[in-house]
Amino acid sequence: MPTSAPDPGRDPHHHRQIAESFGVDAERYDRARPRYPDAMIARVVAASPGPDLLDVGVGTGIDARQFQAAGCRVLGVEPDERMAAFARRTGIAVEVSTFEAWEPAGRTFDAVVAGQAWHWVDPVVGAAKAARVLRPGGRLALFWNAALPSPPLAEAFAAIQARFLPPDLAPHLAGADRPPPPAAGADRSPPAAEAYRTMAAAADSGIAAAGAFDEPQRWSFDRDVTYTREEWLDQVPTTGLNTRLPPATLELLLAETAAAVDAAGGAVPIHFTTVVVTAARR
Repeated sequence: MPTSAPDPGRDPHHHRQIAESFGVDAERYDRARPRYPDAMIARVVAASPGPDLLDVGVGTGIDARQFQAAGCRVLGVEPDERMAAFARRTGIAVEVSTFEAWEPAGRTFDAVVAGQAWHWVDPVVGAAKAARVLRPGGRLALFWNAALPSPPLAEAFAAIQARFLPPDLAPHLAGADRPPPPAAGADRSPPAAEAYRTMAAAADSGIAAAGAFDEPQRWSFDRDVTYTREEWLDQVPTTGLNTRLPPATLELLLAETAAAVDAAGGAVPIHFTTVVVTAARR
């Protein structure tokens, strides 16, 4: 059976307008987005040969501040000046650039990390550049918070989002910020990490193509969090699916989301799996 050729336009890193839209409300992004498990931060630090860390797509500095608190010296690279300015105000040094175009100027690091950002980087070019700036034995760690609501809410949120998501974005953005929900009527929800298998596989392929890393490993860290109605509505506008919606459209989406949360009892239980793709520089 013939198959269609791969469409590079479906890969998130080809859509810079989305990757650079998160700074539209940097303060909300920093306030509402989930942090990363302390155990993950500690494991990355322990697996790295030293404290010098480069944070790719540092955003507002959420994970950078966590690594800094764990004793790392952090330099961020961020394409959105608005996000970079916020991170600088919180004490993170940031250089404004895409990672592909960023000039390391001879600097090297013990770890290169990317939190919720590597899918906006060309996985082959990015892994090759990470290999260039990592010291021997240095650690590349790419991680995502995969969030899975309870099945009824997952189905309700997906139906609402589908009504407001431009059709051309659906194929390549369904898992970029939030995993797709389980199918209606499914007996059980799939692990949240499964939603990130495509991005993790792309990261694996890029690491292999660089030819400078040991075999990639997968780490995962699970936790359960319950959002209040207000907390959940606060983070909805920060996803790549919604950052570019017109204000009136976003208001409608938020109103329908609020109604769905109210119908479910007024709270949003979320199972988080933090998915890590990591490899050591040979």
